[in-house]
Amino acid sequence: MTRRGMAALAALITSGFSALSLGNALYWYIALLLSCALVYGFISCLWARKTAFCHQTLSSATVQRGDNAHLFLQAGHRCPLPVSPLEGEYLYNGASGGCFFPAAPFRTHERRIALNVRHVGQYDAGLSRVLIRDVFGFFQMSLHPEGGVSVLTVLPRPFEIDKPRFTLGDDGSAALGRSQEDYNAPEDVRSYQPGDAMKRIHWKLSSRRRELVVRRFETPAPPDTLILLDCDTPLGGENVNEGKESLRDALCETAVAVARLQMEDGSPVRLPIYGARANEFSSDHAASLSLLQEMLACQPFGGGEDFSRVLNLELRRMRRTGATVIITTRLNAQIVEAVSHIRRMGPSARLYLVTYTPDAADYQPFVTRLQHHLVEVCYVTPA
Repeated sequence: MTRRGMAALAALITSGFSALSLGNALYWYIALLLSCALVYGFISCLWARKTAFCHQTLSSATVQRGDNAHLFLQAGHRCPLPVSPLEGEYLYNGASGGCFFPAAPFRTHERRIALNVRHVGQYDAGLSRVLIRDVFGFFQMSLHPEGGVSVLTVLPRPFEIDKPRFTLGDDGSAALGRSQEDYNAPEDVRSYQPGDAMKRIHWKLSSRRRELVVRRFETPAPPDTLILLDCDTPLGGENVNEGKESLRDALCETAVAVARLQMEDGSPVRLPIYGARANEFSSDHAASLSLLQEMLACQPFGGGEDFSRVLNLELRRMRRTGATVIITTRLNAQIVEAVSHIRRMGPSARLYLVTYTPDAADYQPFVTRLQHHLVEVCYVTPA
């Protein structure tokens, strides 16, 4: 029962006592009218509730940021008695909204709700309940859809960037050389050819065959492009509307852009995720890009490892790495030292600094030091 219904019930009780006390017929008429209205309101509301139905569907469970997404709602009832229009309450991105369905019985009424997909992430989206009221507003009952709300995944949208370069003067062969210096994986033998290294000659087999033969080694895979993404809470954006969300979008989309560019050429890409949901992406096929987008959309960006420690942990991969891409919203002495150490180990390094203030004076000493170590520094300003 609503507040209006409680007020009507209080008026009924007051009218009844007044009629009994004073014997005035007017109070009897008032009490009778209120009684009929309350009884009718309860019966019609209960009947509509028992016969009501509601359904919901998403236009798509996954969309790219900036695309269109809609929530389709259906509701109706089969009560022939007049009731108020049905009110639907839906949820999206932690906020609630409302819509109304006509009260005409024996029909399915539809509503299409446009969802704002401006930011990367996973969001609850769906009809939370349908409110059913009688025409007087005395009673209110709710109906919850089966299955609860759905989950909408907003994927990062890649943008165009410059292709990461291997170390100057290295097309990847130097990284291959670093990975096979000890020649511990002989695959087969073949006849000696002028120019073959002496250490590759198989002397025992050569003496038996009475001709020079050399070992043939397994061809190692091309060097990886290692993407190191800062999965901690984004730094900055406090004075910008939806600043934190936009920083997260830029982090994810920069990582996806780098991965797409490399995998289009068949280059292997590795992206370890040290966030609250630890994971790792590894592929050399462009068709795997959607998997990376979903992994980043599911990442809450908070509560992960300190990024300077992540950089130091990943030093073990440098033997198989041709190019390293670092993406972060923070720049401090610890991160600069770790990136410089990566660069000294051989692979090229490019750092993407995602910030609203690329010209901030605090960044200049760190940028200068990185450039001194031949680290390419790029700025990304969130849209």
